[in-house]
This record gives sequence, C-alpha cells and structure tokens, in this order.
Amino acid sequence: MDSLADLMARVAQPGLLVWIGLRPARREPMVAVPRAEITAGGLAGDRTTRPGPRAVTLIQAEHLPVIAALSANPRVHYAQMRRNLAVSGLNLAAMRGRCLSLGTVVLRVTGPCAPCSRMEEALGPGGYTAMRGHGGVTAEVVTPGLVRVGDRVVALPGTDA
Repeated sequence: MDSLADLMARVAQPGLLVWIGLRPARREPMVAVPRAEITAGGLAGDRTTRPGPRAVTLIQAEHLPVIAALSANPRVHYAQMRRNLAVSGLNLAAMRGRCLSLGTVVLRVTGPCAPCSRMEEALGPGGYTAMRGHGGVTAEVVTPGLVRVGDRVVALPGTDA
C-alpha cells in the first residue's frame, strides 16, 4: 500500500505553459508575450522584480471557467487575473513546496496567491469572492532562464516541503 507521501508525490502528467503575461506598470493592462526571461527577481519586463517567495505568480488555466461561472462574467481572460504564467494540466495547488521545471527555469511553489481588490474592477461585483481559492500560486526562482508558451511544466521529484 502506498504511503500518503507517495500518493502526494505522484502526478498524472506534466503540465503545459499556455500563457505568459507581463505587468509593465501599476494599473496598466498586462502584455501577453510568447516567451520571457525569468531572473532571480521574476519576469524581466514585469513591473515587480524582487527575489523571494512571490517572485513569480502562476494560475491554473482550468480555473478560468470556474471563475467565469462564479463571477457571472462569460469572458474571463488570463490577463484579468494579473498572474505571470498560466499552466494547464498540472494541479498547481498540490505543488506547494515542490519544484517545477519549465523551459530552462526551475521554480519552487511557495504558497497560494490570494486575489487582490482589483478583481472587483476586472470581473465586476463579486469578482474578488469568485477568485477566492482560485487565485493561483506564488513561486520563488531556483534557476533563472527562459520560458516559452508551449513549454512542458514538470513537477520535479523529491522537492516536497
């Protein structure tokens, strides 16, 4: 019989990086890019670059339809979420404490990324509440490098917290 640790370490498949976004300035629209350099402080060209546990933000692509349904907003897009990376096919919430390899980059997932009050503006009344539990995760940069839309996102073994 598998231990709980064994079960938690197992993933069904690698994920896929489906979107990359930069925040050029405070309150400015996000800019979608096909590739990005990730430094110790986060994405080059992003308004906030600071090494640490919140250097990069990621959101689960599969959560967008849920957010759309909960916010009564049928046209939810990654840019509205204001996260740097959107990943499909890998449960990001289960990756806390784990390292992810994407492109030439390694990130360590550090925790949940709570929604900000701007979600009311982006999604309409109730937008903040719609995002609760679906705001994605934060990560620190372990190995800087380059990522591209279409890169596989692989949970590395032996990196549980």
